Amino acid sequence: MHSLTLLSLAAVGHAASTMLRFGCSQIVIDRIDPLVNPGQAPSPHLHQVVGGNAFNISMPSTDIAELATCTTCNYADDFSNYWTANMYFKARNGSFKRVPQVPNRLLFGDKFTTKTTGGFVVYYVSPGKGGVTAFKPGFRMLVGDANKRAQGSKSMKSQTCFRCYSGPNFGGDNAAPCADAKLDTEAFPKGPCLGGIRSNILYPTCWDGKNLDSPDHKSHVAYPTAGPQTFTGSSVGTTCPTTHPVKIPQIMLEIVWDTTAFNNKADWPADEKPLYLSTGDNTGYGQHGDYVFGWRGDALQRAMDAGCTGASCSNLKVLTNEEAAKCKVPERVNEKWEGWLDSLPGMTPDMIQ
Repeated sequence: MHSLTLLSLAAVGHAASTMLRFGCSQIVIDRIDPLVNPGQAPSPHLHQVVGGNAFNISMPSTDIAELATCTTCNYADDFSNYWTANMYFKARNGSFKRVPQVPNRLLFGDKFTTKTTGGFVVYYVSPGKGGVTAFKPGFRMLVGDANKRAQGSKSMKSQTCFRCYSGPNFGGDNAAPCADAKLDTEAFPKGPCLGGIRSNILYPTCWDGKNLDSPDHKSHVAYPTAGPQTFTGSSVGTTCPTTHPVKIPQIMLEIVWDTTAFNNKADWPADEKPLYLSTGDNTGYGQHGDYVFGWRGDALQRAMDAGCTGASCSNLKVLTNEEAAKCKVPERVNEKWEGWLDSLPGMTPDMIQ
């Protein structure tokens, strides 16, 4: 809840709803994917990961909170893992450089989020006590499609978007995520963004109530009957379909990319498509997010029922930046992904859009 509209919403009339907003530092950048490509090292593309230190080439379908011993997230009981593709800049000479992630803006007095190293912000939304059922140990899901390169039959902008900041210090950040008609796009922005770019990735809010995962990591969850729920910070949408009757918290990932060093169009390639996801995608439509649930005990359910806001919840312990920064996992794939590269990690020219 970072816009004026949403801040006003939080202040009046929605005291019972919960909107956790908290930062997580990067735990590793690596070319592994225990959800889509378990046991495979290297996996097809590079990811940036936050959360607990149980993250590995494979992760058993069990209680991850019992396997992890630390987390990079502000809430000490969240040992979940969240990961997305990295963003790269392609220069006119054909070389690539990773776009750095920078801390998000200060809201709700949450200084932890403004001091994270890499990483991003995670949101969990509930309409209030009894409004959602927290995820169960072993639950995992995927949103988006790494192979998508065009909009498709309908826009999914409300679920995955890029905000092109109009100036420094999060300029133009005045609307709910993915709701700004001018600054938010489903595809990569077409021109330079004076204040950098923000990614938002929103997950489905309905569950079949039975399966903790599915072969495509998507079929066990669904959107409400009226369609994907936009982000309000207080609602998870309308009625769920009968096949997926259980309402679950709305998760949203929010990543700020500092693209300002790459705004000189003289450095851009001739096709004026300088941004790439580490999947080889220069459209942005392939933005996606992976999730493995790992909250300890009933901590998430308590938070969803408690009417908490931001990174402060009376019944949840929080970490300092220094404590969270100590949590690391080793890179399992030894390859160069930082600095100027001849190609994207793991990508041959024919694999790059």
